[in-house]
Amino acid sequence: MTARALFAASVLLSTLAMAAPAPAQTTWPNQREGDFVIKDFKFASGEILPELKLHYTTLGTPKRNAAGDISNAVLLLHGTSSSGRQWLIPSLANELFAAGQPLDASQYFIILPDAIGRAGSSKPSDGLRAKFPHYRYHDIVASEHRLITEGLGIKHLRLVLGSSMGGMHAWMWAEMYPELMDGVVPIACQPIEISGRN
Repeated sequence: MTARALFAASVLLSTLAMAAPAPAQTTWPNQREGDFVIKDFKFASGEILPELKLHYTTLGTPKRNAAGDISNAVLLLHGTSSSGRQWLIPSLANELFAAGQPLDASQYFIILPDAIGRAGSSKPSDGLRAKFPHYRYHDIVASEHRLITEGLGIKHLRLVLGSSMGGMHAWMWAEMYPELMDGVVPIACQPIEISGRN
């Protein structure tokens, strides 16, 4: 290598190092992953799956009220081609979960489920392929409700927040379980049937 090429390479590397964003937090207080298995889950189609697995991540620590119930739970629902980990990308997580931010992970118990058909949850590609039960939004919301109430033992949520497909699920949470949460925030979606003009 010539001296000129070495100099150019060193300038490029130092420029890239200066332009790189500051390291982002990659783990959050009490960050954990888990699986909740529902036996003989019946889909709206009438089909039954002997074991439906829902994978999820939680951040923070549950706080309990005088009755012993979890009082600081928040549910975040992901978009169509994503998973619960969508919420952990630094550009989003640092704005949501850091100290003093709206969903400060030191104050809230945050649940990030993978919907049916995504990431660590049961999906056709696990082996059943075309024999996997036909699932719809209703099935996703109903299964996540069971994760929250049966799997995690939560009787009430402070917030259900979702983006895109998760926002459409948030609308459904408000309709199907209106007494279960204090607030619902659907983002980048509308409470209408999916159409060709979305």
